[in-house]
Amino acid sequence: MKNVKNIVNNVMAKNNCSTFQIEKTNFAIVGIGASAGGLEALLAFLRNVPKNSGLAFVIVQHMEQLRKSELAELLQGATNMKVIQVTENISVKPNCVYVIPPNKNMSIQSKVLHLFTYAEPHTLRSPIDYFFKSLGEDEQCWSVGVVLSGMGTDGTSGLREIKENGGAVFIQEPSTAKFGDMPNSVIEAGLADVVADVEAIPQKIISYLENRPRLNRNCDEQPDKLMSYIETIIQLLQSKTGNDFSSYKINTIHRRIERRMSILEIDKIESYISFLQENLQELNLLFKEFLIGVTSFFREPLEWEMLKDKVLPALLSERLPNDTIRAWVSGCSTGQEAYTLAMVFSEVLEQLEYSQDFSVQIFATDLDLEAINKAREGVFPLGIKEEMSNHCLNRYFIKVDRGYQVVKSLRDKIIFAQQNMIKDPPFTKIDIIACRNLLIYLNTEMQKKLIPLFHYSLNPGGILFLGSAETVGDFTNLFNTFDRKSRIYQRLQPLIQEEQVEFPTTFSAVKPRIHPPAVTAKSIQLLADKLILQNYSPATVLVNKKGDIIYITGRTGGYLEPAAGNANWNIFAMAREGLGYYLSDAFYKTLKQNKEVVLNNLEVINESGTRLVDISVKPISEPEELRDMIMIIFNDAVTTNVMETTSKTAEVSLSSQRASELELELMQARKFWQITSTEMQLIKEEYKSSNEELQSTNEELQSTNEELTTTKEEVQSLNEQLKKMNFELQDKFDYLLLISDDMKNQMDSMKIAALFLDNKMCIKQFTNQMCEVSRLIFSDVGRPITDITSELVYTEFTEDINKVINTSVTVEKQIMSLNGDWFKIRILPYHNLEGIKDGVIITYENITESKDVESKLCKTIEDLKHRIVELGGDPEKESYSEVAAGRASESVESKICKYSNHTIV
Repeated sequence: MKNVKNIVNNVMAKNNCSTFQIEKTNFAIVGIGASAGGLEALLAFLRNVPKNSGLAFVIVQHMEQLRKSELAELLQGATNMKVIQVTENISVKPNCVYVIPPNKNMSIQSKVLHLFTYAEPHTLRSPIDYFFKSLGEDEQCWSVGVVLSGMGTDGTSGLREIKENGGAVFIQEPSTAKFGDMPNSVIEAGLADVVADVEAIPQKIISYLENRPRLNRNCDEQPDKLMSYIETIIQLLQSKTGNDFSSYKINTIHRRIERRMSILEIDKIESYISFLQENLQELNLLFKEFLIGVTSFFREPLEWEMLKDKVLPALLSERLPNDTIRAWVSGCSTGQEAYTLAMVFSEVLEQLEYSQDFSVQIFATDLDLEAINKAREGVFPLGIKEEMSNHCLNRYFIKVDRGYQVVKSLRDKIIFAQQNMIKDPPFTKIDIIACRNLLIYLNTEMQKKLIPLFHYSLNPGGILFLGSAETVGDFTNLFNTFDRKSRIYQRLQPLIQEEQVEFPTTFSAVKPRIHPPAVTAKSIQLLADKLILQNYSPATVLVNKKGDIIYITGRTGGYLEPAAGNANWNIFAMAREGLGYYLSDAFYKTLKQNKEVVLNNLEVINESGTRLVDISVKPISEPEELRDMIMIIFNDAVTTNVMETTSKTAEVSLSSQRASELELELMQARKFWQITSTEMQLIKEEYKSSNEELQSTNEELQSTNEELTTTKEEVQSLNEQLKKMNFELQDKFDYLLLISDDMKNQMDSMKIAALFLDNKMCIKQFTNQMCEVSRLIFSDVGRPITDITSELVYTEFTEDINKVINTSVTVEKQIMSLNGDWFKIRILPYHNLEGIKDGVIITYENITESKDVESKLCKTIEDLKHRIVELGGDPEKESYSEVAAGRASESVESKICKYSNHTIV
């Protein structure tokens, strides 16, 4: 129990933001990012910060370039704290507010603020991301990020760095922000710990910071229960998400559980477990908390330069020009490193003579499905321009509304997929594996399983690219480094494969459990002494599965002795004469059967002669720290034989006995060799069978790949056909638009009102001239014509329309309107292109002028008749009626002139 408490205390000591002493000497720094609409939010925020909060506030507000900032003066009126516009090398102190000046980038180091001027003042900038990243690196768990109102996505990338280093993220409720783009971007990225109104955020920050040390002291009071609590939480996560986090480092798991408890203001871990069981949403949030990953383009640029200048050219020189270069980016997060590798490959291939013959295929995997989906989309915020050169930005990205999008040619090189390295099969025949800053979250045992797995996945001479804090550990026989300071390794082919590679199916076969940090030699001694004193008193040796001696108790000189040559602490090399074969046989039986094996009355020869010994070989399952180790106990056998060596006869007898023993050992050695040979043959056959199955599986995968390639070609062909059809449809659409324009212009030029009705007398369309006839507006389309008020005195209108619809006979009438105008109405059947009746067309022609002329003509004729009568003529003999009917040989005008002249005379 004492040792477990020490383990837990060591874990908590490693978490540099969990000790009470640090709490006294440190204070939290709150970074606040805002943009458009941020002034109102900042004023509301500062008004709600309590007096003497003990916090420091650093405000990064987007401001116009080359303009004197008045922000500090405006903010001073909202708070009693001192508001300072930042100057170079100013130290941050609690209960103060610091405001970034215009046209500057700002960072923090050791609580000192530094300013940087933009080299290109007219380019888009991301000062919030820039400061948040430095704040997370410098202040670790004492950093707090706040994002208020603003447009764009500035701040999202920097908050990821704050969360990764143990800080907290508080976001203004987007619905209360004047511009919600920046808060929404953080929420969509899954980085927000608290989303609240801006007035409530200061108190929530203080509650979070005050609750954290109370949690740590509570954990320290009951360290023996912490391991079981964490195991319970991991099992809850596994049942909910199907992912096992028992292989993660316990201090990482502890720190992130602690963060969630602090956010929720829960001070007891057992209360948090109850909360998890009742709130499935919190399980999802904790799962996302475990998966937070920091990534960026060209992270650690010197490593990428070495990859570009030395490593990849050397790798490609060993490949044929028509080979496909296969790469695997494990733990790709949102895809930045996968796209970086694709860009570096493109740059390197351009420098080669046969660059067009090489093809690159990159498999990018991650456990987080949401991150994979974002990686597939290939859209990144504007802040990425700080992470790469203008050459890469302009060549491989396109500016879009939400930031920058990867060009299609680069995107096609990468296949994104969800994968859990701990339980899913690895990719094989890979030329380069990039697994950067993923192993640091896994415990040592899992790292020792993954490094040989990477070796298995790589082709001969393949490249393993690790993060700056990661190494291949003890597997220097499998990998060779390119450079002493780099973390780029090349695959070696060992002469002898010492251990069989374990695959993820083997990993998951083990019962999930928490793996505590590796115990020290002192801890092993204490545990072994305790176990031995409880159960045994004779000479005892504790060994691992390879037979290497871990710990010895009692006098073992009569059974073991150091081997000649280089120091070798393997028990089989140290076993005295007479014990080697039997001890080895019992040891491997114990490993295979996982049960105790006892050997009695074995003869061992040492300096004092021959003695009989009983050996017990026992596997250990408890305690947890000694699991999978083997304990070997030596006991002198009880015997009444006394060996005398005084006479020559006895010496001869002893020599004969020794010869018999040697013959027996030789026979046993031969028997052991035969058994071993048989087992090797069986193993060889099993390997051969497995190899055939793998080859068969490989052929199936190749066949599937060919089918997918064929399907891809078919899809591409279909896509080209669709594009062609789309172009044709676009041409037809443009042609129809042209015809529609011609028809409209023609109808407008004719100045004829036209109305189109369907078979149900509903309006389909009408010309602009219809406003002279009826009060039609565009929204009347679709309404029945009977619902529309008309100025015409046309009572048979509906009957005439039905007559035309039913008989297809054209109806033509002259109708007068209420204002005295006359219209000539034609109702014609409407036929579609297939010749089917689909309504009617009604045209309205204004004939008011013609009616006026006709009325005047009739009046003139009547006047002429009266004059003829007065002159004694006979109107009936004159052809006035013909004139009125339009059939006289003389024109109406000439007749009128004739009789007018006669009247004048």
